[in-house]
Amino acid sequence: MRIGVMTGGGDCPGLNAVIRGVVRKAERSYGASVVGFLDGWKGLLEDRFMHLDIEACRGLLPRGGTVIGTSRYHPYMYEDGIDRVRKTFAAHELDGLICIGGEGTLSCTHRVGNDGIPVVGVPKTIDNDIGGTERTFGFDTAVHIASEAIDRLHTTAESHDRVMVVEVMGRHVGHIATWSGLAGGATMTLIPEKPFDIAEVCEALERRHARGRYASIVVVAEGAKPAEGTMDLDEHPVDKFGHVRLGGIANQVAAQIEARTDLETRVTILGHVQRGGTPTAFDRVLSTRFGVAAAEAVHDGKFNQMVALESERIVCKPLGECVAELKYVSDELYNTASMFFA
Repeated sequence: MRIGVMTGGGDCPGLNAVIRGVVRKAERSYGASVVGFLDGWKGLLEDRFMHLDIEACRGLLPRGGTVIGTSRYHPYMYEDGIDRVRKTFAAHELDGLICIGGEGTLSCTHRVGNDGIPVVGVPKTIDNDIGGTERTFGFDTAVHIASEAIDRLHTTAESHDRVMVVEVMGRHVGHIATWSGLAGGATMTLIPEKPFDIAEVCEALERRHARGRYASIVVVAEGAKPAEGTMDLDEHPVDKFGHVRLGGIANQVAAQIEARTDLETRVTILGHVQRGGTPTAFDRVLSTRFGVAAAEAVHDGKFNQMVALESERIVCKPLGECVAELKYVSDELYNTASMFFA
């Protein structure tokens, strides 16, 4: 048996642990060989690869990023893209292809599966926004990093009776913002699912600081949106893949807060530090389990499916169902977080 593996989209803590899990299960249990395609779908389009075995995967468990590289290119950007992928698949005599990625990569994987290539998906994203799984790997690490940053910002905010606006990742959903805000004792958390009124935010901060010397932490997901007519946002550029390049809403929120309240306000944008570096123990374990389960799925012929975490078990679910819609922050969780606002 021969298995292909690729990582697509943004990098994420735990990718290497998945690769290690795939290789260990494939080699030890099935005597199979694994081919790693370089830089995501580009590796399949251009037939660039490396052979992966247990020896090559030593030391990968705690290592961030991905040793086989990643990119946002995909076959359907090219007229002959899917034919090139088929050609590479056949040339390596693969029995199945394991695609590790987020919503964009897995949507493409589902389409590739419908075009007749045997694929298995592994859910990767720090945003935790993929349906069908209780958790994606990388999310726990991102929340840990954001929470630690908020803890550190509390002390400087307290020293100056200052408002600190912390921007975290979260293009369409606010899982990182909600979890880290709750864990870090945020004064307020703004997420894409709940359009905010900047006037209400400022009024809450004024009431809080009127009670005495307070430090306030406002956590903002990069995709947070103001309620219609309440605040104008700057236009964002679009990259060559058609994605709006977000980032910087914290600066606009902070400017409004300072202008409306006269409270000294500072900004911290965590950016890519959230998805770099060493994965947490939870993400290492989840990634490893996903990798082992993905190799099992190829062996068992469970194609066009995605491995997922469900009630502490790793299961396979139809890939089409998992990418049909994003997983948003639940009202129950956000209502719990909002009990501690201002």
